Amino acid sequence: MTERLTDINARIDGIRQLGEVVNAMRGIAAARAQQARGQLAAIDSYAATIAVAVGRALVLAPAARADGIAKASQPALVLFCAEQGFAGAFSERVFDAAGADLATSEVFLIGTRGAAVAAQRNVAVCWKNAMPSHSQGIPKLADRIGEALYARIAAGEIDQLDAVFSQWQPGHGNHVERRRLFPFDMQAFPQPANTDAPLLNLAPLTLLSQLTAEYMHAQLCNAALHAFAAENEARMEAMAAAHNQVERQLSSLLGAQRLVRQEEITEEIIELAAGETASHSEFR
Repeated sequence: MTERLTDINARIDGIRQLGEVVNAMRGIAAARAQQARGQLAAIDSYAATIAVAVGRALVLAPAARADGIAKASQPALVLFCAEQGFAGAFSERVFDAAGADLATSEVFLIGTRGAAVAAQRNVAVCWKNAMPSHSQGIPKLADRIGEALYARIAAGEIDQLDAVFSQWQPGHGNHVERRRLFPFDMQAFPQPANTDAPLLNLAPLTLLSQLTAEYMHAQLCNAALHAFAAENEARMEAMAAAHNQVERQLSSLLGAQRLVRQEEITEEIIELAAGETASHSEFR
């Protein structure tokens, strides 16, 4: 009985230590998700500012607006998957959203866990990179993705590019979004209210090319931040479920501990009573 109580106590200690780890992981995920959501507003404002500048540059290069929508023949996908574990089927849902296009598209993969899913599904990946551990690394990630994409676009190997990423919405959880990044729909950029031509130090087409590159960078940052926040939200949910399971196991073990202690006390009382009875019998 004593050995059984020792085993239960050891399991209780182990479960409590596991609970501390789960709570720590849950807290880290919550902090990272909150930070990424706070940065999304800045990225959206940045993208909107660049979009206005593109619209003004298109006034100076109207041919670019007319030719802005190209017919794609070489598609590519940027998949934003999970970097770390304990996020459920986060990466699998991104691959499911891409569907049959995975077989006919150049795949640019973000996230170490996503690479494992790609290997399991025999998906060919032409380029991959890890998701940064902190949201401050998102702009550098967008730079690396952009460099890889521009080289393929300039070589004529890619004519169409979509980003597939998870987005978290309060009250609705995570859902996977697919967003067209290239070619740009030039008709969608806002027309300037002021028709006065701005002062330029660059040729209009050169300016437009640089502005669209900045706009692409902003869109990549937006998608990566959404994916970063959504992954940490998924990890929070997983850790919440693990916390509940830890509490149930701990409650069960504490109940078993009380029961074993009661049984030990009962056995000791019986032994004492039996010893007392035996001693009285010897004196008769």
